[in-house]
Amino acid sequence: MSRATIVKEELTEKNVHLFALYIETRNAVLVFLSEGEDQLGTLAASVPPTEVLSQAFVSSILLGDRNTATTRMLAERLASKTGKVGLVSVYLRTVSETEATPAIIRLFDKVSTLSKAERESSKEGVKV
Repeated sequence: MSRATIVKEELTEKNVHLFALYIETRNAVLVFLSEGEDQLGTLAASVPPTEVLSQAFVSSILLGDRNTATTRMLAERLASKTGKVGLVSVYLRTVSETEATPAIIRLFDKVSTLSKAERESSKEGVKV
């Protein structure tokens, strides 16, 4: 069994510094997205669609009450993209959810893409 894939990234946009921490295990993926420093924020969980629930997502906010729309949407997107349980945390300190969402999505997509590249290269025996 291989170890977890861990990817760290940063993005600065309009004087807002965002951090991402992506951790993927065999059955789940956890993504922390935060402003200023790595922190736990509003946490959502989602399971991927199944044959029974082919189009529906099962997701829930587990912790927090800020940034719930973005957090839940990203958890569902993560579960669908990976076919694994998706856990996403979003922590914003000074910027509003509406203002930060486009940058958060870009950062989320970046760590998702980097993690996929790392998984593929490790299958070939090459370390990224």
